Amino acid sequence: MNGKVKGKAFPKLKSDRDAEEFLSGADLTQYDLSEFKPMNFEFEAKVARINMRVPENLLDRIKQVAKDKKIPYTRYIRQLLEAALKKER
Repeated sequence: MNGKVKGKAFPKLKSDRDAEEFLSGADLTQYDLSEFKPMNFEFEAKVARINMRVPENLLDRIKQVAKDKKIPYTRYIRQLLEAALKKER
């Protein structure tokens, strides 16, 4: 045995309502959550805008990386900015 505990496969949930119903009675200790990845939720309203020009190849690369991460490229740019600011502290 490799030390991993195998549990039930987590069901595919198609809506928030499905998730709420599942979680209301589920014992999550029975499920294999090892493949889950942390998720960052954006709650703060985005009201300020910026407009900047960048080389087209840079924007293409940003869009490709964001697509690979399965997130909108504008969210990816925000994440990059936030990470850069955290390093500045």
